[in-house]
Amino acid sequence: MTAVRDSAAGPVLAAGAIGFPRVAASRPLQHRARVVGEGTRWSNKYRRVLVINDVCVIFSVTLTAQVARFGLDDVQVAVGRFSLGYFQVSLLVAVAWMAALGTYRTRDARIVGIGVDEYKRVVSATVALLGVLAMLCLLFQVDIARSYFALAFPFGMAGLIASRWALRRWLSRQRTKGHYLSQVLVLGKPKDVSYVVNQIEKKSGAAYRVVGVCLTGNPGMKWLSLGRRAVPVVQESGSIVDAVRELGADAVIVAGPGKGGGKYIQELGWQLEESSTELILTTGLTNVAGPRIHARPVEGLPLMHVELPQYTGARHTLKRILDVVASACALLILLPVFLLLAILIKRDSPGKVLFRQERVGKAGKKFLMVKFRSMVESAEDDLAGLLDQNEGSGVLFKMQHDPRVTEVGRWMRKYSLDELPQFWNILKGDMSLVGPRPPLQREVDGYKNRAHRRLYIKPGLTGMWQTNGRSELNWQDSIRLDLYYVENWSLAGDLIIIWRTALQMIKPVGAY
Repeated sequence: MTAVRDSAAGPVLAAGAIGFPRVAASRPLQHRARVVGEGTRWSNKYRRVLVINDVCVIFSVTLTAQVARFGLDDVQVAVGRFSLGYFQVSLLVAVAWMAALGTYRTRDARIVGIGVDEYKRVVSATVALLGVLAMLCLLFQVDIARSYFALAFPFGMAGLIASRWALRRWLSRQRTKGHYLSQVLVLGKPKDVSYVVNQIEKKSGAAYRVVGVCLTGNPGMKWLSLGRRAVPVVQESGSIVDAVRELGADAVIVAGPGKGGGKYIQELGWQLEESSTELILTTGLTNVAGPRIHARPVEGLPLMHVELPQYTGARHTLKRILDVVASACALLILLPVFLLLAILIKRDSPGKVLFRQERVGKAGKKFLMVKFRSMVESAEDDLAGLLDQNEGSGVLFKMQHDPRVTEVGRWMRKYSLDELPQFWNILKGDMSLVGPRPPLQREVDGYKNRAHRRLYIKPGLTGMWQTNGRSELNWQDSIRLDLYYVENWSLAGDLIIIWRTALQMIKPVGAY
């Protein structure tokens, strides 16, 4: 992010920024023109799309479940002294289902298209509705066929998740083109603003587009260069609402501790409330995910509770069950593939088919990780002569055109086929399906400070490092992703990573 001190053209707000914009005195709401930015427009449009999608899915599955169970006959069901046809029942269930999705705020613009919270809310709303309907049927002695529910709800939940996933894919493609993004103004110290802006620019899925910044302690700066584009530095003399209106911003992000403390934030919130602009505060807890953060007001004092990461317990037991079942099934299903790869490896170069290497697992416990051999037999001995050509960062050794890699090994690595025997390590309990990358002892010896936290859980066959660039990641980003996973992992998140890994195997990026 580069500062530019002059420009011939740009918004009238491009003037020297020497601090936060002052917070103008609050005025009556009717005297303020409400700001409707791009983010508000796209979120309203996308919410309508989601409503239509949910209606189509829910009405389709309820009617399909009815026809599959009873045919086209309008069978009656007793409700106390009255009776209803199953067409009416299906209509009531569909309306209640839509209400449940609305109650759980599954179409909230802050969660759609990002993370797993949208899917979690869809599942929670569906399960809660099923529970309520079961209690109502018991209370009022409504004899609805269990097979009707057994068909409607599982298929409905699957349909909702699948359709929302498809819509999310479309939304992600739009965001990579610069559409369907909320316009934001970022204010704070240069270091804090730089970090927030870089994180937003790095990921289009962040759903934000920076349209302006306000920096403290930088008099005379007019523009900040963000790659191929520049954004104006907002002047101090006007109110923040004037800046928001001029730039068409939907939200203001306060990066780091704000100048003026809580009083400034409070006044800024009041002012933005009058202009329908969202206020977003960064916490500085860069490795803490939302589910671990809970707000609790105590006599007007807002307290933020951060849950401790869990490294044992029921969730880890469920994770181990998933590992055992999935790895056992994979070993059986992939047996013909293993045999074919073994033949190709043996014919391509002399040496053993499988390569075993000592890696460091949970709590520093060492184990032999097994892979298909993708290099020549003398690869370990040849390493010393290639250290001066290392293209990796930190303690990692990487070469995009490593001469030790065999012809078969090159395309096996591209599609991650050399990693498949690690299902055996997962079945044994040395590894997990998802987790940090299994390190070598020499890498662990080079760890500093917090990097050792990667060893708090089992290493994984795949992980956030594999779905975010793989070999193209630098050492710092690799550590950051692994630490984020260690402290915030969830079963739902694991399933998403596994799905993304499958897509990466079809269209590999950063593998060599």
